Amino acid sequence: MRAVVVSTPGGFESLEVAEVADPVPGPGEAIVKIAAAGVNRADLLQRAGHYPPPPGAPAWPGLEVSGTVVGLGPNIPGDGGTWHVGNQVVALLAGGGYAELVAVPTGQLLPVPAPVSLVDAAALPEAVCTAWTNLVDTGGLRAGQTVLVQGGSGGVGSVAVQIAAGLGARVITTAGSAERAQRCVLLGADLAIDHSADDVVAAVLAATDGGGVDLVLDVLGAGGLADNLAMLATGGRLVVIGMQRGARTEIDLGLLLARRLTLAGTTLRSRPAAQKAAIVAAVRANVWPMADDGRVRPVVHARLPLDRAGDAHRMLESGTVFGKVLLVP
Repeated sequence: MRAVVVSTPGGFESLEVAEVADPVPGPGEAIVKIAAAGVNRADLLQRAGHYPPPPGAPAWPGLEVSGTVVGLGPNIPGDGGTWHVGNQVVALLAGGGYAELVAVPTGQLLPVPAPVSLVDAAALPEAVCTAWTNLVDTGGLRAGQTVLVQGGSGGVGSVAVQIAAGLGARVITTAGSAERAQRCVLLGADLAIDHSADDVVAAVLAATDGGGVDLVLDVLGAGGLADNLAMLATGGRLVVIGMQRGARTEIDLGLLLARRLTLAGTTLRSRPAAQKAAIVAAVRANVWPMADDGRVRPVVHARLPLDRAGDAHRMLESGTVFGKVLLVP
């Protein structure tokens, strides 16, 4: 099969289409013929040599795909269980999505939501699983609370806004222009702040009568830490899922103690398959009904052929993408 491999860690030119061996399904795995693969910031880090795939994962990038089941390995419960050859699915991966075929544990499969095309569905699995587990499992978000989603125009952020709104939370988000902020409002944000023109801390505190938000879902990392803590309500939670503005900074622990704040950080890719399966099951029970009725939908910026993976990475790094870029074999 064809796959996009990283010839040598580096720039966009290091992504090359090559012939690699077809995957063979192991116990409890399905083979998916890929219709599209989502492009994520983790892929950019892997291309540059900063985020190697976990043990056992394919060497090429790609954390989420959509496609059709074309094979099943041994030990699938009930002679196929929920999954059968011909099913249209999305899949959460540890790697290997930039290809024509991929092997994936069946616990990491979800059906394609009814209103969504097979190709565009590839924008959902990584973003939805990341958003759900960090908003709810780690962040403890509940109806009636207020959440700040940093980067509501991003691949995860654009889905997190929709999920939080669907859960009945008040949603505040940030984006890099007035036009992008308005698009976030159309996704369900109650307030979207243009961080290129407005004082985000002042705007959030004004919108919460000085009380702050219950939860911040953050992709900025070190460069956003002080502001994020300043925007939290007493007893608030900060969940860091990205480090776009760096990994190291200082923190005033006295502030955390005095205001009973919680700071957490998570990644999804390296978690054991059993943990991923539990997250996928929770997503199917809680988010997939929203996807089936249109409350949560994929946000697709562009669809490019597999041999233009370098252009897809260039596009994502430019900061102009709203939602996801997809690669189509």
